Amino acid sequence: MKRRIPILIVSITGFLLTVQYFCPHPYSEAFYNNALDWLVIIGIFAMPLGIYSMVRIQFQKVARQESGWGFAVISLISLFVMLGLGYTPKCLEAGSFFMKLFEFIYIPIQATMFSLLAFYIASAAYRAFRARNLLASIVLVSAILVMLGRVPIGMAIHPIFPEIADWIMNFPNMAAQRAINIGLGLGAASTAIKIVLGVERSYMGFE
Repeated sequence: MKRRIPILIVSITGFLLTVQYFCPHPYSEAFYNNALDWLVIIGIFAMPLGIYSMVRIQFQKVARQESGWGFAVISLISLFVMLGLGYTPKCLEAGSFFMKLFEFIYIPIQATMFSLLAFYIASAAYRAFRARNLLASIVLVSAILVMLGRVPIGMAIHPIFPEIADWIMNFPNMAAQRAINIGLGLGAASTAIKIVLGVERSYMGFE
């Protein structure tokens, strides 16, 4: 019963939401809006569970003094400090200690994390653009043409480079993106069908 009831709930809900999408009726729209409200409610109740799980994992890492346990201490301190300050009056006002922590610590850390992506992208581009075969050579030449068409030096060399870059982005690149989107749509649909039919049960922690 512990397995059948959750699978039954997921199957019925998935089937009703699928039918609702193709049924333009006021009751259908009301059902969809209620489902969204319940999604928000379930997410709110799931948040304490996620916080508890994170705290437990970080405490275990500190207790065992595993690799990087100092970062776990910083994570726990930051979590409890921000939670405590978040319940203080006027915590969201400009100039408050909570907003100063958010603006001068959290936002710079987030910007640093995103800035590191540039180096990973450059490293991946270097590995992908090596002309080891014909396809890699085509990708390399296309990338060079696109980059020349997107920077001022390309226009200075010859005005045809921006036109070539636009053609590559609007036709070959667009065709590849549509093929990828079609594949993603088919994969998402097949996974949704497997979940509704009870074939896919990984969301329950089963293999």
